[in-house]
Amino acid sequence: MRQRVFSGARPTGRQHIGNYIGAIQNYVRLQDKFDCIYCIVDIHALTTIESTAELQKNIFEMTLDWLAAGIDPEKSIVFVQSHVPEVTELFTYLGMLTPLGWLLRVPTFKEKVRMQPHNVNYGLVGYPVLMAADIMLYKTNVVPVGEDQLPHLEMTREIVRRFNNIFGETFPEPRAKLTNYPLVIGLDGAQKMGKSYDNHIELAATPEETLSRVMTAVTDPARQRRHDQGHPDVCNVYSLHKFFNGNLIAEIAEKCKSAKIGCVECKELLARGINGALRDFRERRIEFERYPDRIYSILETGAQRAHSIAEQTIDEVKHKMGLLKNA
Repeated sequence: MRQRVFSGARPTGRQHIGNYIGAIQNYVRLQDKFDCIYCIVDIHALTTIESTAELQKNIFEMTLDWLAAGIDPEKSIVFVQSHVPEVTELFTYLGMLTPLGWLLRVPTFKEKVRMQPHNVNYGLVGYPVLMAADIMLYKTNVVPVGEDQLPHLEMTREIVRRFNNIFGETFPEPRAKLTNYPLVIGLDGAQKMGKSYDNHIELAATPEETLSRVMTAVTDPARQRRHDQGHPDVCNVYSLHKFFNGNLIAEIAEKCKSAKIGCVECKELLARGINGALRDFRERRIEFERYPDRIYSILETGAQRAHSIAEQTIDEVKHKMGLLKNA
């Protein structure tokens, strides 16, 4: 039997090139070696959003991007977290054996408290337990994560060990599979690429929108004039060339260092590279978008497939925890 991969992402709507480089392209590759389950974690999103008006739209847009990028619903299970309610049941059971001290020391919890001191809710504290429930419900072996998610995954491993020690061997200890590109810096050259910093480029952007966004990018801070020699190793635009203009990377570096091209030309090259790399993706996305019923059908079928696994896990958990009478 092939090992199982699980990964979930919050529904933030249209995905950007940082999402693609850091996660989505990895999701696509894993399908050929693992049984993959990819989940849009809408319940997780409720811990930080104050309005759900855009939630369904964001789920739809994210699904479009995943499918257009190559996540294949024939190979992988693709579904929305809340459509398989067993996850909240397991979340409750796991909460009964997860010490509060474990949760309060998680670095991301402390960060969220600083970011939203007006909304430190119960779900925010229990976020790692819900993440553990996501992973454990499908008896996951491998979890693709960025380095920032490693503390949460280690929490899941601790919860798995605690459950197995108390109730008997039930869950595998999931191991991390780090992304090849754990951090993609945004157009500001300072922060991780993300919508909250408005330093991103959407995968579904038009070629014109892509060029417009790229032209705002911060480049080599030491290069003030066109004829100044550049320093590609400290230029974030150059770092993005590595992803989208790999065959030109040596040439771009040489021309930058010798001032044969300026920052404007360098950005134009990057925009062309991004648009070329994403041309097929964008065509597929437009085609998927024409048939919304098909998108919802894929999510419904995915939820049914996920439910069949989740139901068995919950039955086993309830028997082992003494919540059902053993035959």
